Amino acid sequence: MTETKPQQEAPPGWLVLLLAVSCGLTVANLYYAQPLLAELRHTFGVGEAAAGGVVTATQIGYAAGMLLLVPLGDRLENRTLVSTLLGVACAGLVVTGLAPGFAVLLLASLLVGTTSVVVQILIPFAADLAPDHIRGRIVGRVVSGLVFGILLSRVIASFLAEVTSWRVVFLISAVAMAVLALVLRFSLPKRAPKTDVGYGQLIRSTLAMVRKHPALRHRALFQSAMYGAFSAFWTTIAFVLTAPPFNYSQLGVGLFALAGAGGALIAPLAGRWADQGHSRRLTTTAFIVCAAAFAVAGFGAHSVVLLAIAAIAIDAAVQATLVVGQHTIYQLDPSARARINSIYLATFFVGGAIGSQAGSIAYHLGGWTAVAVFAGVLPLLALAGMTRTRA
Repeated sequence: MTETKPQQEAPPGWLVLLLAVSCGLTVANLYYAQPLLAELRHTFGVGEAAAGGVVTATQIGYAAGMLLLVPLGDRLENRTLVSTLLGVACAGLVVTGLAPGFAVLLLASLLVGTTSVVVQILIPFAADLAPDHIRGRIVGRVVSGLVFGILLSRVIASFLAEVTSWRVVFLISAVAMAVLALVLRFSLPKRAPKTDVGYGQLIRSTLAMVRKHPALRHRALFQSAMYGAFSAFWTTIAFVLTAPPFNYSQLGVGLFALAGAGGALIAPLAGRWADQGHSRRLTTTAFIVCAAAFAVAGFGAHSVVLLAIAAIAIDAAVQATLVVGQHTIYQLDPSARARINSIYLATFFVGGAIGSQAGSIAYHLGGWTAVAVFAGVLPLLALAGMTRTRA
């Protein structure tokens, strides 16, 4: 007589909410600087391309953390790892807020980006807690918290900078990371390590996932292109909105970012559709929507309504492909989800770093039209690549 394996229970709602909020608060550290670039230019006396380097440094740090730290999620007890990284992130944010010079700001941003990979330890954690039949739905809910963190971070940063100083933004976030480190340390259930191999072997096994799983390579490259387009838009839009004909204040830039929050609503739906087997169709649609949104943004450079519509469409498309991509890669090897996720997100954020810097350079050389053309091509390249794969 065959023994029936007991069905895994769904995680409690409060825990899913805690994971979503934690992801939102932590990932926000990567985006606070985006609407503040004009302020940073004035404080440190640097140009547009150099100011964009703050966002690039944060994203490069995040990519490095994905490769060097996230694989430890399969090797170490997660509560201790998460609380330690949040403590270091807290220190980095304090240095960011007190930075006396631009070079210190860049180095601190790199450190904050590296340790903010806590997000990508918590998402596989949520995937492990969820039963197979609702995994996409649970991951989608947690990712929706991450998405709201990305989008609302710009509003919060702009508001605080308007009424106080851009430095206060990072100092308040430092306090939030300290509190979060304590809450997660005592609230997360214990998660046993999935491997006991040494760190060097762990990193080698992580890199081996690239060769082993073609779907991981393809999905990572697709999302890299999408996130490059996303980063180009949000890194340069502050320059557009603070210049004629808009002449928005810092708070106005932040309020515009609320438009993108509508895109976050797609994440739970994308997870549900992925569970139902519609991943490829949804991905193709998202690529087309993103490219079309940049066409709208390019032609609507003097209309805040058209720019807002483009922002919603771009954010929705990027979040849809992110959730569907994670749903796909989490099925490749359940015993190595943290390592697989580290490859996926490291590639993703390298694309974001390139998009941020290239977008800043494009804006400096050719204005908003150059940004729209550059970023609009990226999802079309991903679409062309998808026609040649089965991912």
